[in-house]
Amino acid sequence: MLSGLLTSFRQPAAAGSATGDGTHYLFKSSLAGGAKQLTLSDAGLTVQATKTELWPLESIAAIRLSYRPTSMQAWRFRADIETLSGQSIKVFSTTWHSISQMVRQDDDYRAFITELHRRLGSINSNARLTTGINPVLYTVGLVAMALIGLSIAGLFVRALVTAEFAGALFLVAFAGWFIWQIGNFMRRNRPRGYTFDTLPKDVLP
Repeated sequence: MLSGLLTSFRQPAAAGSATGDGTHYLFKSSLAGGAKQLTLSDAGLTVQATKTELWPLESIAAIRLSYRPTSMQAWRFRADIETLSGQSIKVFSTTWHSISQMVRQDDDYRAFITELHRRLGSINSNARLTTGINPVLYTVGLVAMALIGLSIAGLFVRALVTAEFAGALFLVAFAGWFIWQIGNFMRRNRPRGYTFDTLPKDVLP
């Protein structure tokens, strides 16, 4: 499992899914579904999925950026875009290539998100900009982390008292993995707001 995670972090980003200026982005969010294409123009944001829709920039009500790793790809990010009329799309920084391959598109994704924010800022958009996961879920996650941490600490002390040094070493290794995986997820996904000209780097590839 660890080797798979390290491989996904070292995997080079895919190229060729965009023009390079951030106005086009193409990705496949699921293995079964078709590809989705997003295009920025003077008319707004064109979304091509099961059907083609044009969203004027003025209609975009909210954007949420987050870090969303999976077992297939540890280095994955997501942008949730919503309109005033309730339309929405989840944009991922990865794309499915095959049943066993999810490829990173770091540069293209970052360029598209940056260009989208630049255009929204240029029209003085009132879109709500946030990062991370739902604040309620985040609070629940922090409480759960604290409880798990206390449990590990208690077991570690007990292992030392009873001279179970192998168990103590296992707990140290587990705590390290827990902090690396869960701690990193919680740190990047802390709910907060941002502005059009200060995109948070920890929720972008």
